[in-house]
Amino acid sequence: MEAIYLGIDVGSVSTNVVAIGESGQILTTVYLRTRGQPVRAIQEGLEQVVNALGEDIKVAGVGTTGSGRSLAAVMVGADVVKNEITAHAVAASLAVPGVQTVIEIGGQDSKIIILRHGIVTDFAMNTVCAAGTGSFLDQQAARLGIPIEEFGRRALEAKSPVRIAGRCAVFAESDMIHKQQQGHPLEDIIAGLCEALVRNYLNNVGKGKEILPPVVFQGGVAANAGMCRAFNRALGTEVIVPEHYGVMGAYGAALLAREMKPGASAFRGFELIGREFRTGGFECQGCANHCEVVELREGRQLLARWGDRCGKWSNAVAV
Repeated sequence: MEAIYLGIDVGSVSTNVVAIGESGQILTTVYLRTRGQPVRAIQEGLEQVVNALGEDIKVAGVGTTGSGRSLAAVMVGADVVKNEITAHAVAASLAVPGVQTVIEIGGQDSKIIILRHGIVTDFAMNTVCAAGTGSFLDQQAARLGIPIEEFGRRALEAKSPVRIAGRCAVFAESDMIHKQQQGHPLEDIIAGLCEALVRNYLNNVGKGKEILPPVVFQGGVAANAGMCRAFNRALGTEVIVPEHYGVMGAYGAALLAREMKPGASAFRGFELIGREFRTGGFECQGCANHCEVVELREGRQLLARWGDRCGKWSNAVAV
């Protein structure tokens, strides 16, 4: 079997793993809920890759991204560690050549990436307000007693979407309850919520950005047909949802590892699936910064520390 490249995207809500071949084709994808246990999610993701491709696969390179990229990099032995902006931009550029705008909405944050001639020229992220993110939509679907898989379809059935205050997650939920009490159909309320969340995104994350087509919509929320239609209407153009919209960060990390083509990958092998890893941390009292230092151990062995600004702790560990 040809050598493969792995991309691992560790986020607060989901952990995704993508394996690609030498030509960049996707061989298998894994989407898992992190559930506050990134180490276990990474191990489970790698185990599913082995189950899908076999035990004799050769890993030629590994890339990590996401909020947990440092943890994943030390744990698996990554050759490339990149931020989400770079990873998503690389994946979108390959999926939709000539893309000029990337809308990415995940479980707990959202971002916009502006590309011109294949180069990232601007971006913005929103990690403050939960309105419009996957976790907020999950919460509202549960409150309404509707499976999240049906949420988007119900929005498309709306006859007259109501106007929901979408500036804040708390206000949006309160306004939805108020509209329910007034007797509006659920479909109209759901569609109104989607339109409100799109307004919130464009007014905050996309504020001041020149949003030009082609526009690619990726991240877990791209599965919501109601949100897609709301973006289409607000932008006056059809957003493109790529086939692997939910794992584009991991796909980009794998592509970056392939591009680097390390002579010999630092990948520590699939044996790490059964190893015992522990994470911990402490607050350094060495100066006024009071840095929160995170550490990763395999059994009793300290593998790495990070989070300190001065390098006092991180530089003291040989990785």
